[in-house]
Amino acid sequence: MSGPVGIDELLERVRAGYTRLGPQEALAASRGGALLVDIRYQALRERDGLIPGALVVERNELEWRLDPWGSHRVPEATGHELQVVVICNEGYASSLAAASLHALGLRRATDLIGGFQAWKSSGLPVTPP
Repeated sequence: MSGPVGIDELLERVRAGYTRLGPQEALAASRGGALLVDIRYQALRERDGLIPGALVVERNELEWRLDPWGSHRVPEATGHELQVVVICNEGYASSLAAASLHALGLRRATDLIGGFQAWKSSGLPVTPP
């Protein structure tokens, strides 16, 4: 058993378990059938807008909504083979969320490097607030 770790080390550890995607890669994955999941809280969505086609699931509901075996799953949670790209505001909380989805068996879960802000800065489509 290991001792306590700081958040930076924890992020390094969880990110080593999967390949993160940049904005263009996330767009390509979405076009290939991946599910983009926006976990930002409402105030950020209202301030900055939305990624067209992204499923909005607030962070505190993520595991319940995406567990393919769960009684509270969304219709999009079709199976453990589903590729999920988790998007937070800047790409930190999404890394921990992707790791949590891995623990549920969603081994193709990943997150967006730089989060929504990187998506928007890349000039990719955003529905204004």
